[in-house]
Amino acid sequence: MKAIMIAGMLALAATPALPHSALDATAPEDGAVLVRAPPHIVLTFARRIRLTRVRMTHDDGNGIDLELGGRKAFATRFELPLENMGSGLYRIEWRGLSGDGHAMRKTFSFRVK
Repeated sequence: MKAIMIAGMLALAATPALPHSALDATAPEDGAVLVRAPPHIVLTFARRIRLTRVRMTHDDGNGIDLELGGRKAFATRFELPLENMGSGLYRIEWRGLSGDGHAMRKTFSFRVK
C-alpha cells in the first residue's frame, strides 16, 4: 500500500503544470499591415481569462486605455473598440488574470499605412 501511494505521488509530481490562458489569436494579427485602422480588436484565448487592462500606444507617443466596459468577466474572446489614430504603428498591451490564478501580460502590434 505504501508503494502505491509513493508511486501515485511521484506520478502527480511528474505531471506537467496546466498551461496558462495562452493568447491563441488576435485580429488584426500580430505584425499585420493594414490600409486603415480597424474599428475594434479581437483577442482570443485558449482558456478563459479576465482582462484587467488593455492599453494602446501609437507611433506619435499617445497611449490610451481601451474601454473594457462590461467585458470584465472570464471569457475566451474579447472584442474591444479601437480609437483610430491614423497611420503608424499600433502597439496593444493586454493584462489579465488566467483561470488558474496567474497574472498574464503580453503585447502585439500592427501597422496602418
